[in-house]
Amino acid sequence: MPEPRASAEADLAFLRSIVEGGGRPPMTLAVCYLAGGLLYGLQCLFHVGQAFGLIRWPDPANLLFVVGISATFLAILTWAILKDRKDGGANRGPVAGRTLNAAFSATGMANTAVIIVFAVGAWRDQDFAVWLYYASIVFALQAAAWFVAWTLKKRGWMLATALGGWVTAVALGVTVREPMIYLGICTVALFLLFALPGWILFQDARRAG
Repeated sequence: MPEPRASAEADLAFLRSIVEGGGRPPMTLAVCYLAGGLLYGLQCLFHVGQAFGLIRWPDPANLLFVVGISATFLAILTWAILKDRKDGGANRGPVAGRTLNAAFSATGMANTAVIIVFAVGAWRDQDFAVWLYYASIVFALQAAAWFVAWTLKKRGWMLATALGGWVTAVALGVTVREPMIYLGICTVALFLLFALPGWILFQDARRAG
């Protein structure tokens, strides 16, 4: 009978997708990493230039640049979210893909809490170094999310990103009192652990789309 056979084939395909970790990555996730890594990596380079005296802008211009980075990121993120909703986004695809999306969404929620906690703590204690610890926690949470991704999909670059995030988290945590070393680590990590994985996910999303 054709109907039971078609149903069985669909069930097998579904189970195979769970095992193999199929499903396209959402555009929002890809753009978050790609745009965030490039934009905030550029901001770190800007601060490196300031530290070495290569960039000497007036304070209003410096503030405008920093605000412009965040505004650009939010604009790109908004576009990606709208595109994902139009295309079905994270609600489509096999269980493994939806589980991966949920892991990164949960990480984003935790990151928001971390930023608020460390921002309030730094303001209360009047110690900028307290604020700098937040980046270490963010990279640690990202490392955990990428480890989940590797567990589901078994792609080597995901494991490398997870391990790189863990190493970066430790390195940032122990160098908050060494601003130039801290800034250098953060700059490299944003390009390698955010922008590069984002580019890979972006290419996957485009091909699947």
